[in-house]
Amino acid sequence: MWFEECDSFAELCRGVLPYYLLIVLPIFIIISPANPVSASHEFPAFRMSQYDLHGVPHGCRSAPISLEARSLTGWSTSRHCIVARALDLTPETFQAIRQKAGALVVVLPENLENLTDTQKQHVMALEESMIYGPETLIPVYFTHMNSELQVILEDVEHGFITDEKAGSAAEALLNSISASGYQVVVSTSQASAKTDVKVATLHGKLTGTGIEDKLPTIALVAHYDSMGAAPGLSFGAESNASGMAMLLELARLFSALYSVGRSRPRHNLVFIVSGGGKLNFQGSKKWLEDQLDGLEGSVIQDASYVICLDSVSSTDNLYVHVSKPPKETTPGGLFYKELKAASTGFGNTVVEGVHKKINLAEESLAWEHERYSIRRLPAATLSSLRSHDDPLRNTILDLSQDGQIDRLYRHTSIVAEALARHMYNISYSQIFSEPLSVSKDSLKMWMSFLASQPRAASLLVEKQNPLVNTLKETMQKYLGEVKVTLQSPDKRDPEFVFYDVYKATLNVYSVKPAVFDLILTVAIATYLGVVYLMVHNFSHVYNFATKLSSKSKAS
Repeated sequence: MWFEECDSFAELCRGVLPYYLLIVLPIFIIISPANPVSASHEFPAFRMSQYDLHGVPHGCRSAPISLEARSLTGWSTSRHCIVARALDLTPETFQAIRQKAGALVVVLPENLENLTDTQKQHVMALEESMIYGPETLIPVYFTHMNSELQVILEDVEHGFITDEKAGSAAEALLNSISASGYQVVVSTSQASAKTDVKVATLHGKLTGTGIEDKLPTIALVAHYDSMGAAPGLSFGAESNASGMAMLLELARLFSALYSVGRSRPRHNLVFIVSGGGKLNFQGSKKWLEDQLDGLEGSVIQDASYVICLDSVSSTDNLYVHVSKPPKETTPGGLFYKELKAASTGFGNTVVEGVHKKINLAEESLAWEHERYSIRRLPAATLSSLRSHDDPLRNTILDLSQDGQIDRLYRHTSIVAEALARHMYNISYSQIFSEPLSVSKDSLKMWMSFLASQPRAASLLVEKQNPLVNTLKETMQKYLGEVKVTLQSPDKRDPEFVFYDVYKATLNVYSVKPAVFDLILTVAIATYLGVVYLMVHNFSHVYNFATKLSSKSKAS
């Protein structure tokens, strides 16, 4: 009786059990404790800048990623995406990564404002190697640290044992099978060149008392764009939100003087807000070509002096950068004299001149005034930075600082006083005082507005860009005849080219290595094969087990 039941069970298994295995096995996998949702993480990521300037490619040239995550010490091939802290990377390690790895994810500190001066110098040196070094063919992304990413970083750094750390080949193979890992995926298309690019430069004018064409003209210039290793993180609080805030406040102050006939000076005052400042000052270059080479009259043809404002709030000092030192009796020399005199009434601010000749052999000019000096217009750049090579001008660390508004207020007051004294030919007199004085609230408002949004040139190229429209409306409020000049790169030989894909979603999936999947597949196939053979040969298995059982009883 018992043997008959076994035979019936064998027939049942032989007929239907393999089909049940095909149904039951996936069900067990689905209801297993492992939650696929908890193994997936999403982070906002910002791609490294990509642009061409004068035919030379800059930045990273790729965008999508689908690679295994590895640490700085655990990667070896182009099949690996390196996930590393910015403070652990150096220019040398970055150069090695860009040549041999598959991708790079740079993890920035959660609060960039809390970095020490040494840490800031470290990050800015890394950025400099990225921006001004050779083009990078692999995709490079930046993301900010958080609790989830911290865990992933620790797993990546300590979860892999490389062949060098393993004691033997067998240990290395076992470690590669048992280790858990992460897959980094950025699902986006390859970056492509942007079309219909419009770089806007705006100018407005305050006309002095007298015959307009015969009055001396002074121009104030500031560019509104910023730059850093990643366009989506380039807020440019110092360079050049501070210069823009100063220019707009000066426009407000002098528009009040020019609105009253008795206080209107015998000078024309032109305000120029240029685009493409971080692209070798392309906005000023195009604007000057239209003004000086065009058939229409120019508002700057016979300018007595051009004053460019760039990074004016990072230190207590003001430096007057010139390509050729002005003579004392020229407008530039007289303005410099008034600038030094006005600074004595505002704290510890020191005004100092810095002379640097124009180097046309360099790919980019040092300061914006050089664009005007090349066209034989006397010009200078006012800055709180002594050197044009200061990394603060091109970094994602250019964020709002403590005391920045106070320094900007003092420097704006000094420039306003010096400019007014020069135009009115009045020395040692307080011209701007209550109720007409520099407004710290106005400066703070403009700094907050400008430094709260990334302003990389590639992000501001739409014909109706909101930032450009806001600047235009503000200038129209204070100035007359505000005009906009739009620059599009030449289609055959473009001066600059922008590319899309600035921001993406970084997906990190918890996975086992590929060798683990291979071993697991072989093991499952072997197991199912054994079960299948046992079921189809159940009588032989049963007889064999009975014989073994009878032998054990006999012994």
